[in-house]
Amino acid sequence: MAESIQSGLMQATQVAREADVRRAANGVNFAAFGETGMEDADLVRMVQAVPSPMAAALGRKTYYFVPLALAEGRSSESAGHRSGNEETMISPVYSAELVEQAICHRNVALGGGGVGAVAGEEGCDGVFISTRLLGDRFSLAFELFINVGHAFVDETGVPESFGELVWNQAVADVRGETSLDAWENRAQAVGGGQNAERDGRPKIDEKAKTDYLEAAFSDAIAIYLLSLAVDFDYSELREREYPLLAPQALAQRLRLVARLFPPNAEYEFAIRYRRRA
Repeated sequence: MAESIQSGLMQATQVAREADVRRAANGVNFAAFGETGMEDADLVRMVQAVPSPMAAALGRKTYYFVPLALAEGRSSESAGHRSGNEETMISPVYSAELVEQAICHRNVALGGGGVGAVAGEEGCDGVFISTRLLGDRFSLAFELFINVGHAFVDETGVPESFGELVWNQAVADVRGETSLDAWENRAQAVGGGQNAERDGRPKIDEKAKTDYLEAAFSDAIAIYLLSLAVDFDYSELREREYPLLAPQALAQRLRLVARLFPPNAEYEFAIRYRRRA
């Protein structure tokens, strides 16, 4: 801890006590602390992209935008968003020496500690997002919205209409998925091969199916919100470990999410297809 003090690091709980927590018009609790490198107007527009009905389920979350978040004593064996008894530390300024130790975000339990916009409520969390590690609006917005998507699904589950659409796509063997978690859970859920029933139909792994639908819904929320906040090309989400979901199938998912949670005022949802040369 002495080294942390000398390096200028602060405990995340201290940051939560000192930060000026605001509530956006949609109801999302957030704060900026330290030299984030972000314009306030850009931050507010990003947070406000979350549709109000969706934001209502995030009342126990406060999103803190900080330069760098890290875990004191973090090692490659214990790396993670929240692991073991590691103390989450915040650097209020950018430090090239700390970048390699920082992580995209850290979740910290704040309930009962008298901190944040939801101080004193049991089960409240602070999500500390490293603005200077992520670097650009696209990456920062996607990091926020991935967290929002998972938090929302944890609170509300998956709508029946979305689950039906996604599962029909999976059994139809639509190409690709929206994340590695969704891709792996889908493969396990659908089964096949040694898991096939005697009549030739694949045996469904119900737990993997539930995990798959939750992952797919979280991903769809994040991509939908990202489309409201920034203009981006779908190919920018591509990763090597799995093929991206076919654009038409993704469009079906996003349109359904948009119907369930229409954009707030001053935001527009649109899917534009690139014409082939």
